[in-house]
Amino acid sequence: MLKKILLGLVVVTIAFMGYVATRESKFRYERSGVINAPAAKIFPYISNFKMGSLWSPYEKVDPNMKKNFVGPDAQVGSMMEFDGNMEAGSGKLEITKMVPNEMVEIRLIMTKPLYADNTIEYRLSPDGAGTRFTWAMSGDGGFMGKLMTLLIDCEKMVGDQFTQGIQSLKAVVEAEK
Repeated sequence: MLKKILLGLVVVTIAFMGYVATRESKFRYERSGVINAPAAKIFPYISNFKMGSLWSPYEKVDPNMKKNFVGPDAQVGSMMEFDGNMEAGSGKLEITKMVPNEMVEIRLIMTKPLYADNTIEYRLSPDGAGTRFTWAMSGDGGFMGKLMTLLIDCEKMVGDQFTQGIQSLKAVVEAEK
């Protein structure tokens, strides 16, 4: 009887892992919102890691996060190494591309709680009297990412964090005189 139960568990586990393996590992999460300000007023907040603490939802979950800034501020090659609690995680951000007042591309390497190597994009585009700020993250989650998306609604979780950050950035920029 015990052998049948164990064999059943093995079969179910193999079937589940097979199902996980068939899922797409690449992802892209994106949110946007309109900020009532010109792109030139918003751009410093998204291109300078030192200003992230003013609006980033990830820095707000760990006010004691250790940060180390490397390289010139707000330029390609600028980096921020961070070591935070389990919610914020640990890793490194590096600006890889930048078009003033239009776009910033950042490579995010997470080392904790799980390893990840993703691309973050911040885009600014005219929208009526304001500027549309779009925040996206893409990457390949591998097998663990596939497994996580079965257990956690990552689209909602990350999307909600992005929406929170966009609202925070909007409040900071629009309050600036």
